[in-house]
Amino acid sequence: MTAARPLFARLNWYLVCQFAGWGGVSLFILSYGIMGHLSMLFVAVCLWGLATGMLFSELWRRFLKRRAARLRRTGWPVLLAGIIVLAFAQTAAMTAGYAIFRPFGGIRGWSWAPNALLFWFGVYLTWTIIYLAVLTLRRATRAEAEALRLELHAKDVELRALQAQVNPHFFFNSMNSVRALIYENPESAARMIDQLAGLMRYALQSGQADTVPLRAELEAVEAYLDIEKIRFEERLRVQIAIDSDVEEVKIPPMSLQTLVENAVKYGVEMSATGSDIRIGARREAGKAVIEIANVGAIVPFTNSTQVGLTNTRKRLALSMGSEASLDLRETDGWVRATLQVPA
Repeated sequence: MTAARPLFARLNWYLVCQFAGWGGVSLFILSYGIMGHLSMLFVAVCLWGLATGMLFSELWRRFLKRRAARLRRTGWPVLLAGIIVLAFAQTAAMTAGYAIFRPFGGIRGWSWAPNALLFWFGVYLTWTIIYLAVLTLRRATRAEAEALRLELHAKDVELRALQAQVNPHFFFNSMNSVRALIYENPESAARMIDQLAGLMRYALQSGQADTVPLRAELEAVEAYLDIEKIRFEERLRVQIAIDSDVEEVKIPPMSLQTLVENAVKYGVEMSATGSDIRIGARREAGKAVIEIANVGAIVPFTNSTQVGLTNTRKRLALSMGSEASLDLRETDGWVRATLQVPA
């Protein structure tokens, strides 16, 4: 069940403005009658002017809309000619009003006609300027909204494309680990396949979202590390310290996994004695700071690793904006990947 739209949004603002504008014109005319001799004829003709003014302006609006729908340009010569015709039509209608409501009084002479013609020309000129200004503003607003919608759609498509790159990259590396164990330890390879199936399920489910809780991502990382522990045994030593107040912080799916995978590849796999891997997360200055560190040194990246880090940075920018960042540096014999996201 959808919520009812607020009254402000349901109002027909064109009709509201029509009644308000032409009502204001009628009151303006009546003010002259109040200062002079206010008769029933004068009141009746003012109300008649209200009705005919709304009718003529509505016909004028439909004419302008029809030209716009046919992609025909309405320049100032057409507008000026239309306003002149409207001024004569309104003056004629007011004259007819005096004739229709004659029982309420009489009219003497035609000295009022030129002033009336000039007055109605000004009224319709003002109406047209206001209408075109509102129409232009509305078109600009719609164009801006459409441009924003297209921009968001493009970002969403790019985000999905980047996400699609992560999963094959990760599973290719995981399958290499399985292959290495098939002949050495079939039982361990079977356990690794079970763990990999769980990771595949997570990757498929999380791939539909822009962000996931750090807690869910960490569970996937722990499953990945269990896979790698089967392969590297005591060479892989993991320490995890996650503060409870950052467990629900949102991060792009598979981003933490990508960084841990790099730490395993360049910290454990490339060392005969293995490496310690430390995963920590804390809240700091309004941000969640997530750090993955491994013993080693920064080495020239292969294409696969470069894709993973570049991909993570792009997904951070698309899903979280400039407040999120990823930094990779080497200090005191440790390579530290630091991910900062809004907390």
